[in-house]
Amino acid sequence: MGVLLALAVALWLLGAVMKVSRGARWAMIGALYLAVLGVQVLMPEGHALRTAIGGTPQGWFALGLVAALVVAYRLALGALRRRAAPPAQAGTPKGPLSPTELDRYARHIVLREVGGPGQRKLKEAKVLVVGAGGLGSPALLYLGAAGVGTLGVVDDDIVSASNLQRQVIHTDARIGMPKVFSAQAALSAQNPFVEVRPYHRRLDAETAEALFAEYDLVLDGSDNFDTRDMVNRAAVRTATPLVAGAIAQWEGQVSLYDPAHGTPCYACIFPQAPAPGLAPSCAEAGVIGALPGIIGSMMAMEAIKHITGAGQTLAGRMAVHDALYSESRVIALKRRADCPVCGGTGKAA
Repeated sequence: MGVLLALAVALWLLGAVMKVSRGARWAMIGALYLAVLGVQVLMPEGHALRTAIGGTPQGWFALGLVAALVVAYRLALGALRRRAAPPAQAGTPKGPLSPTELDRYARHIVLREVGGPGQRKLKEAKVLVVGAGGLGSPALLYLGAAGVGTLGVVDDDIVSASNLQRQVIHTDARIGMPKVFSAQAALSAQNPFVEVRPYHRRLDAETAEALFAEYDLVLDGSDNFDTRDMVNRAAVRTATPLVAGAIAQWEGQVSLYDPAHGTPCYACIFPQAPAPGLAPSCAEAGVIGALPGIIGSMMAMEAIKHITGAGQTLAGRMAVHDALYSESRVIALKRRADCPVCGGTGKAA
């Protein structure tokens, strides 16, 4: 028996040297035990191998039973410790900021416009991002880094090689993976204190309102007028503030639409789809790779200001950026009393 115990110790040390996981090392020792038990049970009494191993079947059974009881005790003890852990250390979106989070968000907390109360608001906020593409990628990364407690992302597309020139949340290794799960992997690796909810589906009018009602704020990074119009209608009906961005070639724009609090809605500014050919898609007209980073980061900034109450948001205004000539401007937006969506009342007509 002493020889086998020495062999078990040798297996454990060899696994440690080879950086094999503890679970795999325990599996090797368990396989060794089952082999010994098999020899003891199957070989006749007095067999040379059984004699070399030593012990009796009853003794080896008893040893296995004791080991099983020890393992069960340790597992039960670990489960009790996890249940007794304070919520602040659990990394969940709710509850006070843990010491680790205070360190992580220290540069936010020292800003007088954010501080501890603002960071707590970010932790308690729920933000839904429509689209995990060019605009959604930087917006999600910066919202996750900022500590927004719950991030939803809805997209029905998969990662392709042509996305990687601008959609920085995805990687070459995740080509072929649904974008929402690729984004979830990136965000979870970036900040374990953020809950990520992936929705691998095409957003439609029937489900948008129910989904928006679960969130405090929606960011729209979609790439076509029909989706933007549908997102706006659902946001108006649920009184959910909407940060919408758009890009084309070298230019982009951002605004915050919140007609429930007096701003225009998207349809007040863009009441109908552009004529064919006037607004080609990025696939048709191209887009410079860094532009979604600029506009998507601005969208995240607007979301952070809206949640924390810092500064002045783009509510009732639109920021337009021309990357080719490095020019930016902000224009005022006005509501339309005859808007077919918000009707100047903040509710969808």
